[in-house]
Amino acid sequence: MTMRTTSKTVVFHHPFILSGLDEAQPAGTYQIETDDQQMEDVSFLAFRRVSTFIHLHPSRKQPGIRQTMTIDPSELERALALDSETERRKSSRVDGNDA
Repeated sequence: MTMRTTSKTVVFHHPFILSGLDEAQPAGTYQIETDDQQMEDVSFLAFRRVSTFIHLHPSRKQPGIRQTMTIDPSELERALALDSETERRKSSRVDGNDA
């Protein structure tokens, strides 16, 4: 069974919350890792997503401890889209273009 892990960096401009997190996470840069497993019963190279993780910043309650949480990738995409829309609206107001 062949596995592959891909990593990407995402940026939140505003605090955000995802299912399974105890509290809102601060704005900032986050590392995302996705594990995929090669599908063996097909005649072409294909992978299926097995899990997606986010590496969280240390919390105020536990400043020296970093956590990694399993997340739903579609929920992450929705949170990023909401963050992007919020930032766009904020920029429009600053520029004097209420949209």
